[in-house]
Order: sequence, then C-alpha cells, then structure tokens
Amino acid sequence: MVEIMHMQHKMSTESKLVKGLVLDHGGRYSDLPSTMRNCYILCLNVSLEYEKTEVHSGFFWSNAEQREKLIASERQFTDDKVQKIIDLKRKLCDGTDKNFVIVNQKGIDPPSLELLARDGIIGIRRCKKRNGERIPLACGGTQVNAVDDLTEADLGWADHVYEQVLGEEKYTFIEGVTNPYSVTILIKGPNDYSIAQTKEAIRDGLRAIKNTIDDKCVVPGAGAFEIAAHEHLYNYAKASVSGKAKLGVHAFADALLAVPRTLAQNSGFDAQDTLLKVQEAHQKDKKAYGVDTLTGDPLPAETSAIWDNYIVKR
Repeated sequence: MVEIMHMQHKMSTESKLVKGLVLDHGGRYSDLPSTMRNCYILCLNVSLEYEKTEVHSGFFWSNAEQREKLIASERQFTDDKVQKIIDLKRKLCDGTDKNFVIVNQKGIDPPSLELLARDGIIGIRRCKKRNGERIPLACGGTQVNAVDDLTEADLGWADHVYEQVLGEEKYTFIEGVTNPYSVTILIKGPNDYSIAQTKEAIRDGLRAIKNTIDDKCVVPGAGAFEIAAHEHLYNYAKASVSGKAKLGVHAFADALLAVPRTLAQNSGFDAQDTLLKVQEAHQKDKKAYGVDTLTGDPLPAETSAIWDNYIVKR
C-alpha cells in the first residue's frame, strides 16, 4: 500500500518517502493550530451534518419559541454524535499533552466543526475512500462506522500531524506512526513534466521490487543473460540439431543479442566491437558478463549487482 502523491513545489530532488500519510486536503476550521504533536487519530465513516428528510415534510408552529425548539431538536441528533466524540477526547486527552484529529469520509457541517474546534479537535472531512482504508494501516486503530461505544482501541496514533498550504491547495501530513503498513512517496518538482518523469521512474522501481519479492529470485542484468543464452543455443544447435532447424535456432540466438547490442549503441560505443569483447569474456570465464554502459567493456553483472527481473526474462 504505497500512495504516490505529487506537489508542484521546489525541485525534483526534494521528493521523499513519508512514513505515514499525506492527504491532499486540510482541516476546514481556521482557528485551529496548523501543527499538532502526539495525536490520536479517529478514522470515521459517519455523517456529522444535518441532513434534510428524504420525503417532503412540513412543520407548523404558532410562536417563535416552538420554532426554536423544533430547530434545536432537529439539530440535536447530529450534536449528540459530535458530543460522543468530544467525550472520548476529554477522557483520553484532558490533563495530558495529547491531541485529537478526526478524518471523516463523510461531511462535517459548520456547527459541528465549531463544537469540535472549541475542544481543540481538528476535523478533516470528505477524505477519499482509499485514505479511509490506509489510515488504519498506517496509524493503527480501525475505521469506525458508528460513534456509539467508541474506545481507545478504535483510535490510531501519530506523533505529528501538520498542514502545509501551497497557493489554493492544502496538504495534511500524518507522520511519526509506529510500524506503518502503508506509506506515501511525496514527489516534488517545478513543473508537470518533471513530476511525471519522476512518477514513472518510481512506479517502475516499485514494480521491479514487487516482482522480485513475488519471484524470490533475479537474473544477471546488463545483457548478460542474452549473451549466455546466445552461446548456449549455438552449442545446442551444433550438438543436437540437424538440417534446416539449425538455421531457426541460430536466428533465435542472434535475435537475443538485440538487447546487449542496443545497450552498447545507446551508450555511444561500436556495437559489434563491444559485443565481441563481452562474448569473449563470457567464453573465457563462463561467468555472467554484460555491457558496461560507461566504458563499453565487459561487466561482471553479479559483482556489479546489476539484476533483471526473472518474470520479465521468462
């Protein structure tokens, strides 16, 4: 569970791994501090806003008092839910240096935000569904679908929650989590083009690591496998194939050399000269030799730690 987030900000070299989460939205209440330490994190999937009834209904009152009562009782249902969260916060945080953050997939309306803010609780509303899944993985706790019977076990924990504002965009960082099963790679760059390039490179890298973990093995890289396979096929054709089929084996063997040949050409060396050097080195030592893209010489792939994914070669 690796989230790739991008920010158009500073240089590509500022990209980093955040052991935690970066949400691409912030709190909706201006008076709260933008950074908090030692935070309990409550991941909610509960609507904390006053919702109109689905059927058309009307209320009639005869004086202003009745109207106020009616509004208050309608509001009460939502306020009760908010109050349960505030009670839990007071129980756990009062008299300590701990804070409380709510990340809700559904909405939180302004009166509810104000109630939460009075108790110093940051409320982040309408977070994406995938963040709802990732927060318990990163911070611990569970995603809660009802506010009844909330306990400390339902909450996650983060050492530092802070907000960063770039122009119109707000980002919330949740960092300092213990043993995260979900992390974020934050890509920065001055423009869309460099961000896209970095994103591609990171995706390739992650995919290669995932393949290695799945395969539980790797193959020597830098064209070493193709050069060894080419020689093996020539020997096989000589020993066990007769007639026209021999030409087919030779054609396939030569086609494999496209990989080391392209490596040599792209590095600016004479392709034939480089290939012959590498093939001679392989025949002499019977070890995995590939193309050194810096010098054009044979490169022992194993000692240089250059590997390819097995599944790609297969």
